[in-house]
Amino acid sequence: MTDSRAPLAQTTVTSLRVVEALDEHGRLGVTALAAELDLAKGTVHKHVTTLERLGYVVKEDREYRLGLGFLGVGVNSQRRLDVYRVGRGPTDRLSKATDTVASLMVAEHGRGRYAYRVPHGDEYELAHHEGDVLPLHATAGGKAILAYTPADRREEILESHGLPPMTEHTITDRDAFREELRSVRDTRTAYDREELLDGWHCVAAPITNEEGDAVAAVSVSAETEFGDASKRTQDVPGLVISTATAIENKLRSP
Repeated sequence: MTDSRAPLAQTTVTSLRVVEALDEHGRLGVTALAAELDLAKGTVHKHVTTLERLGYVVKEDREYRLGLGFLGVGVNSQRRLDVYRVGRGPTDRLSKATDTVASLMVAEHGRGRYAYRVPHGDEYELAHHEGDVLPLHATAGGKAILAYTPADRREEILESHGLPPMTEHTITDRDAFREELRSVRDTRTAYDREELLDGWHCVAAPITNEEGDAVAAVSVSAETEFGDASKRTQDVPGLVISTATAIENKLRSP
């Protein structure tokens, strides 16, 4: 676990703030970056030119954008993730079997991050993509992970990140959320009922290690309630659980 009391390298912090601002806005000039980050233009210029020389930022006309150097780092990080390596195939098959968007989520620093995401056809313009960071409490995958996280670590995450509302359906009461996690633990099934995005529903199951702690979660998402038998003939939660079990078995194989 990271020691939050350790001193930070402020130069690194500033460079990453520049990277995050470019990631959010796409292209920005030095003046706009300085205003966005509340930094001196000279400071911003030093950081973007350093990133440019290292191959991580590209200058086009008088603006800067992120370069594909980050793509190489991200792809290599993804490929080295065990749950991605063994879970990609089962997740692909889950998406095809359920006609939904299927995802693998891992937890990093108390937040959820999509390690893999399978779009459903061309009609979906996904709001979130591989690598995106999401709040654990408002996603089915995040709930599945939290329910199978050791209690002390789970409370640390809730204390640090809280339960901010993402939609009017997000569970924001701490006691109600703990009760939700108990239900997830009992059934090995977690639901997002328009809690992250209006109109979208999700069901997830945890992927656990030999100790029973979550290392990831597999989920499916669609604009349909998964509990509505009149709209779906498959046992979608059952398929999600069986996919999680298949990935677990592969992860635990010698």
